Amino acid sequence: MSFFKVNEKCNGCLACVQNCPASALNYMDKGNNRKICHNLSLCARCGNCWRICPQAAIEFNQLLQGGWNEVAEMALVHCMVCGEPVYTAGIGKTLSEKLNREVEALCPEHKKSFPLSTWKRIAIGRGLQTGNGK
Repeated sequence: MSFFKVNEKCNGCLACVQNCPASALNYMDKGNNRKICHNLSLCARCGNCWRICPQAAIEFNQLLQGGWNEVAEMALVHCMVCGEPVYTAGIGKTLSEKLNREVEALCPEHKKSFPLSTWKRIAIGRGLQTGNGK
């Protein structure tokens, strides 16, 4: 998704290209067409092109609203006692490979003190019997 968009109001006046302080905008005239190009790596995200455009053709709304772009999604591993997210499945796999053993999914609270009652809850959650029948 590009955060810099030009809508149908653009008439190719090049006000944005001429007033971009970072030289992130350029144009190409080829045959019967003019193309306006934006280079995100040069863009200072100052919004000057948006302010200067006499046609209100530049849509910088997402940048100006400070929205978030989703760039990755990973599976979470939850604490086996309380269900709080503790790490991603990728981190668990990497740790298990480096430690050469399975890493238990426990949040900091349940990792530091792992009382007998916690073991019982885990056993019950897994459908196992505990010593007192609960």
